[in-house]
Amino acid sequence: MPLPDIPAAPAYCSILFSSILHHTHSNRSPLPTLLPLFRLTSCIARLFLASPLDQDTILTVSFESPYLYGLNVSSRPDVESQIVVDFEWPGVREFVRKIGSDFGWDWGPGFVPSGIFKPAYFITLSEETGTTLADSNSVAHPLLLSNSTGLFVEESSLEVSKVGQHPNARPDESADWLVNVTLALRSIRADPNPTLTVAIPELNITSGPLKVSSIPSQSNASTFVTASFTVPNGVPQRWYPHNLGMPKLYDFTVTLSINGLPPASYTTRSGFRTVYLAQTPYSQEDVEQRGITPGDQWHFEVNGKAIYSKGSNVTPFDPFYARISTDKARWVLESVVKSGQNMLRVWGGGIYQPSDELTGGYDFYSICDELGILVWSELGFSDATYPVNDFFLESVEREVRQNVRRIKKHPSNVQWAGGNEIEPLILGASGALGPLLPQRYIDDFLLLFQDFLHDIVMQEQSTVAYTDCSTTNGVLSLDPYVLRLNNLTEGHIYGNAELYNYDPSQAFNYSSYPKSRFVNEFGFHSMPSFYSWEEVLKSPDDFSFNSTVVMSRDHHPPPLGLLWPNPLAPEGQKEMTVAVEQWLPTPSTPDSNHTFAQWCWSTQIFQSLYMTSEIAYYRRGSGRGENNLGSLVWQLNDVWQGVSWSAIEYSGRWKVMQYGLSNIYSPVIIYPFWTPETETLEVSVTSDQWDAVDGTVQLTWYDWTGRSLNSSSHGFSVPSLNSTVVYKAQGLEQILPDGSSKEDVWMHLNLTTMIDGKSVTHEQYFAPTSLADAKLMDPKIKMTPGSDMTFTLSAQGGVAPFTWLDHPLGTVGYFIDHASGLPLNGFYLIPGMDRTVQFVQSAALSSVASPSAEDFVVRSLWNNTHMA
Repeated sequence: MPLPDIPAAPAYCSILFSSILHHTHSNRSPLPTLLPLFRLTSCIARLFLASPLDQDTILTVSFESPYLYGLNVSSRPDVESQIVVDFEWPGVREFVRKIGSDFGWDWGPGFVPSGIFKPAYFITLSEETGTTLADSNSVAHPLLLSNSTGLFVEESSLEVSKVGQHPNARPDESADWLVNVTLALRSIRADPNPTLTVAIPELNITSGPLKVSSIPSQSNASTFVTASFTVPNGVPQRWYPHNLGMPKLYDFTVTLSINGLPPASYTTRSGFRTVYLAQTPYSQEDVEQRGITPGDQWHFEVNGKAIYSKGSNVTPFDPFYARISTDKARWVLESVVKSGQNMLRVWGGGIYQPSDELTGGYDFYSICDELGILVWSELGFSDATYPVNDFFLESVEREVRQNVRRIKKHPSNVQWAGGNEIEPLILGASGALGPLLPQRYIDDFLLLFQDFLHDIVMQEQSTVAYTDCSTTNGVLSLDPYVLRLNNLTEGHIYGNAELYNYDPSQAFNYSSYPKSRFVNEFGFHSMPSFYSWEEVLKSPDDFSFNSTVVMSRDHHPPPLGLLWPNPLAPEGQKEMTVAVEQWLPTPSTPDSNHTFAQWCWSTQIFQSLYMTSEIAYYRRGSGRGENNLGSLVWQLNDVWQGVSWSAIEYSGRWKVMQYGLSNIYSPVIIYPFWTPETETLEVSVTSDQWDAVDGTVQLTWYDWTGRSLNSSSHGFSVPSLNSTVVYKAQGLEQILPDGSSKEDVWMHLNLTTMIDGKSVTHEQYFAPTSLADAKLMDPKIKMTPGSDMTFTLSAQGGVAPFTWLDHPLGTVGYFIDHASGLPLNGFYLIPGMDRTVQFVQSAALSSVASPSAEDFVVRSLWNNTHMA
């Protein structure tokens, strides 16, 4: 929020608070409405301005309690009550433009932190000569050097699209590229005929001087100028998500020439790609010839081809945002790539993720660009209806416009959603309350999410679609934009879906999974590891599954108030407990710490089994009537050490599910679909490749001693983005090896195919009964350390299901198969088939630089009931 200039001869001084206001680095909304407010009634921050101003000149910023502010603003006569899911702080979240999860969620705390948590800068505009253009989104970020010039760029945006492109229509892939640059300027010199030049050095392309609108001499407000030029199709290399090509980026050098000032330039990065969100009806030909269930499409296309979106949902990295580093963000994002994911959803209840360190404190979108991760972005609304008062909409408009402008240069961004779960909230409330729900709630919802936010996003960019909500029934019309809501046709499929089922007995019941075009949220909670608990637990008595401190960090179900510990936590603890008891050996040993560690780990195993089952089902749907082309698991990362749905712990340590995602998000997968009610086993192969794949599947039955009982081989051919059945049988007598019982045996499934001229394998495991009932044997695992942090594991007794290697406290890293280089942990270790894994450490995040091999721990399900 640039404040009015403060005279200081011979210069003028304007002040930019970079992301001082919640969600955006230069929001101009009223301070009392949007500042990240402090829990205390007030706090004074004093920033001293340097020479040539007097040393006693101060800037005073007052922070108001966000909770009290919410109570005050919601009591205004022009503000009506809203429908809101209260997690901890009741009745205020929807009125305060602050990060939603600051008020608590069922996977994190409600600390309601406040303050200027992103960098703030004083920008001096001087008539002295200089050559640096201050651009808060540039690669070089010369913002702090801008006091040597009379020009300041408050905002800069760049968008690469196809000529004539519109977000709601498939772009013409043969059209030329259109490069648009927009700058928000403050200048001490006026110029009626300024020019702007854009160069792409790697392509040896320059726009030449482009005329832009006149620039007045003023520093108390911004002047927007814009210019465009075309780049021939076929000249630049296209940007692709990492699993389908190269995420190619180019430097764009922007130079602005204003009469009386030296030319000023900056360099930023972007890429050439098209993205289209298909939401139109399937054709009758699709229904008749492809067997697709009637209804609407809902999937993404990149550079003219449909893709399978496989990924997860990202939440804030820390409740205290100033602690987040680019190193930590990069580690989590690199973990996304390593696990085969190609899409992240930036959840609407969290932060608007930043694009650079200088104004955002850490980087996010630029790293996604570099790594080839698609980003589904959401505006800052979640699990509530919101007011539509003029003062509220005014602040929201500035917030949304600036974030859309800021992010549109990033080729990783693929859509804007208005918020999280709000459409199902309003439809659920309508259905539950019927005529008791005032019509104004629906009207206000449509005003804000169907009309107001949609129009802003469409006005500010032309390359990605807008959807009203993360989970939606889709649209009746794209132009004009009209939501479908409850206007559904029986037997048809519209929009996308989510699933949360906390009955562990139904976890692997495929009939309980949605048949959806795209599933954007599904999850189950688990404990963090024993090592993460060591970071926060202080007393030996705390190291227990249901200790007071452990349960204080379980916010599921949400406490619905400020009582501590969460009075509803026993329900969440019970759900994890029942899940482990039903599907795994129940942890119980003479050593309490060992038992606690096995409990924590076992909840992660169930979480991984459940989520990989869902993902395999959704991916198989690419070849079925639902034509499912997307699955995003909830959730990727942790905001603290506590019970959550995450795949990666707060420190960066991978949970069991992260390795499970690495397996199930492989390009071509094999999976056993078991229906116990009918004793039916169906083995399917699924591919997300654009080209057809052929290969072989080997199905081998073992007993728990590791003895091979029988084996069969099956060839397969899978078309583009599709699935095929390679084996199907019914009845245990036909499925199990002769003379075997379901408790005595298990199957190893191994797939081999060729992708891009390279041999690719994938493996899965199938047990025809719960592992709680399986007749496991002591595997007698031997771990032999080698050079370069390698470990060779051998089972000298029986089969060790979910063999798991833990790295010690103070280290962050992950394990890979030493031969393939792919992530590997939590596998079945078979006698006579040794595995060698290597620990790949993050030096930036590890406090222990050289861990000792003696501090690595190996475990398996046998250790749930035995010490060794």
